[in-house]
Amino acid sequence: MRLAYLRALHESGSASAETGWQPQFVSIWAGDELVAACPAYLKSHSYGEYVFDWAWADAYRRHGLAYYPKLLVAVPFTPVPGSRLLAVDDKARLLLAQALRALAREAETSSLHVLFGDEADQRALADTGCMPRAGVQFHWTAEGDADFSGFLARLQRDKRKKIQQEQRRVRDAGVVFETRLGQDIGAEDWDFFYRCYQQTYREHHSTPYLSRDFFARMANDMPQHWLMFTARRGEVLVATSLIALDPERRAAFGRYWGATAHIASLHFDACYYQPLAWCIANGYQRFEGGAQGEHKMARGLMPTPTASSHWLAHPSFADAVNDFLAREGEAMAGYIDELAEHAPYKAGPP
Repeated sequence: MRLAYLRALHESGSASAETGWQPQFVSIWAGDELVAACPAYLKSHSYGEYVFDWAWADAYRRHGLAYYPKLLVAVPFTPVPGSRLLAVDDKARLLLAQALRALAREAETSSLHVLFGDEADQRALADTGCMPRAGVQFHWTAEGDADFSGFLARLQRDKRKKIQQEQRRVRDAGVVFETRLGQDIGAEDWDFFYRCYQQTYREHHSTPYLSRDFFARMANDMPQHWLMFTARRGEVLVATSLIALDPERRAAFGRYWGATAHIASLHFDACYYQPLAWCIANGYQRFEGGAQGEHKMARGLMPTPTASSHWLAHPSFADAVNDFLAREGEAMAGYIDELAEHAPYKAGPP
């Protein structure tokens, strides 16, 4: 939610009107004082959001109605939970939520969506008639481990052995990791990272959301917020993973990875084990693995609820979606409870 991050997305052409992200930022002022603000976009598609409403869009289409444009409050391409309605107090936050509803109607959009908001956002949006939607991600939180070995020792035996086997495969392949933080990440490192980033999208028959210029702006404007792991086999670079950092809150966020060679288990080591070891060694309290992925539980990341809020202008569709979200919410609660019963950690004392 930092202005430098959002500006880089826009000015690099990654999130712009041309790519389907038309900025419509909303702010609330008391005289000359800014009391609330949020990033909002008119969207012509649902890509890059990580809260999926494709079925809603398809239902509109089948009934001869236009789902796009819709009004979206989110950080483009960034499924990180946190406050989306920045405000000095609850009153200002409620005014901002009301302003979003008014903008959605004024712009004649089909709907309003606020993604990955916190509890204060949820309350304000509920008071304006928005419907809550439950989701889940997988996060690691610190438990006082002195090092990565201590973390492994808390895992169940089969989970611990699997991680050790995966890391051994990577070592036996002759791979070593290099860690670079902030200003130590050079232009050549960013170039190799972007090559790997593009390769990941090609393998999924897709196109990268973010331009090379975006990462150049991150290196220049926000270097302290990035951590890069580069895998080398002999003299050849073979993979890299990029982690976003919030040094003030001691939180890290898994973001992007890519490889130029297929090496067994390298993805898990680069994206989970190396970042977790770094977080433990540097006193970080949370590592968020990004959107989706039950497989992350076997790596020590536990299910964590997330939330979004939605308002649909069409009354009949709003009623149908409200019923769907109620059923989905019950199923999601049961799903999270079921996942928690299969935690990878050893059982604690009774």
